Amino acid sequence: MCRGSCARRGTMAASRCRKAPYGRPCRVQFFLCRRAWVNMRSFWKHPRLPLFIMKKLIAFLFTIVILSAQAQDSVPSPPQIEATAYILVDATSGAVLAEHNPDMPLPPASLTKMMTAYVLASEMEAGRINQDDMVTVSENAWSQNPVFAGSSLMWIEPGKDVSIEDLERGIVISSGNDATVAVAEHVAGSEAVFAEMMNTQAEALGMSGSYFVNSHGLPDPDHVVTTRDLAILAAAIINDFPDHYAIYKEPEFTYNDIKQYNRNSLLGEDGSVDGLKTGHTEAAGYCLVASAKRRGMRLISVVMGTESTKARKNETRSLLNYGFRFFETVEVFESMKELEKPRVWKGQQDYLPVGLVDETILTLPRGKSKNLTTTVSLEPELVAPIAMGDTVGTVTLSVAGQNVFQAPVVALAAVEPAGFFARLWDTLLMWIAGLFAT
Repeated sequence: MCRGSCARRGTMAASRCRKAPYGRPCRVQFFLCRRAWVNMRSFWKHPRLPLFIMKKLIAFLFTIVILSAQAQDSVPSPPQIEATAYILVDATSGAVLAEHNPDMPLPPASLTKMMTAYVLASEMEAGRINQDDMVTVSENAWSQNPVFAGSSLMWIEPGKDVSIEDLERGIVISSGNDATVAVAEHVAGSEAVFAEMMNTQAEALGMSGSYFVNSHGLPDPDHVVTTRDLAILAAAIINDFPDHYAIYKEPEFTYNDIKQYNRNSLLGEDGSVDGLKTGHTEAAGYCLVASAKRRGMRLISVVMGTESTKARKNETRSLLNYGFRFFETVEVFESMKELEKPRVWKGQQDYLPVGLVDETILTLPRGKSKNLTTTVSLEPELVAPIAMGDTVGTVTLSVAGQNVFQAPVVALAAVEPAGFFARLWDTLLMWIAGLFAT
């Protein structure tokens, strides 16, 4: 019977309480009993949860920890970019980290001058043109040509020769439309022929969505590029002509006593940015192709069709920061890397080095490279003769069970066939090995 306060009240509650076991409050009056309150205080000081509740609580906490770890390892979606089209590419591996309308043909405006400068650099590297060559300025290339009204200029004049070195800077830094025509006429005789050279280079680089009509980028309905193609072109400029690429980061250029500043304002705000080119027309909007290098990783960003110079700068910065924050470039295998040295039958050598001819460079989520797993699968039997470069298997790279790279494994050396008796002996050994294998 309950000895709490309810027992002394003589109420119906007390009569219910008398049915409870001695010294234990009934459920109905549990919170009214003095002894119950003592028990409650004891519970909070020394809680004893039922075993099944403890198990569920532990499982719940474990799930939260696992989900939190997965969230930290996952790469978030790219930032929202206010542009008609954009792309973010790892310049070394070629991996696309973010994109929107990457294959949409768009008017490039002065981004055209990247191809003009690329063709010029190609001619200089081939020795057909020298930076000290003097160029005669024609009426077409004159800064006062009505076609150039209101556009960016280097301010060259007919009858005043200009060096190729100055014209190159007039194209890259001053973005002079007059300079591009002067170069086009000097290199190819006419701007129309120079445009054909531009398209030939574009095809060779794999710029399948672009077509050039002129050297400067002033509007023409047939003159279009894609952001993907511009990223390809930017990588080619960086890799093929590093000396010429260095011009893209120069902050200013003075010609004819007129100082003009590089329009890529990121150059002065972000020390990792070292190129490339801006562009703007009413049809194209504000465009920017930029490249930056941080901690050994180089990215290329292409943004087209933004609303202002500030917008193209900010959107480019957002893309670059995203790429550098969440990804890393990893050199997995160097060129001619030997992966294995398997047994070769019926050859003059018993073992053959196999591996990859080209270096393997991947772009992975930052921190995931330590979890990279390599699996080499070779043909069951390698029999001479084997030529250098013959495919003998495959190599697969994976992270957390997901394949991120696969390539053929090739012979890194040649194996000539052995003599008659050696081949006969290996035939016997192969037959015996086959018996044990089955």
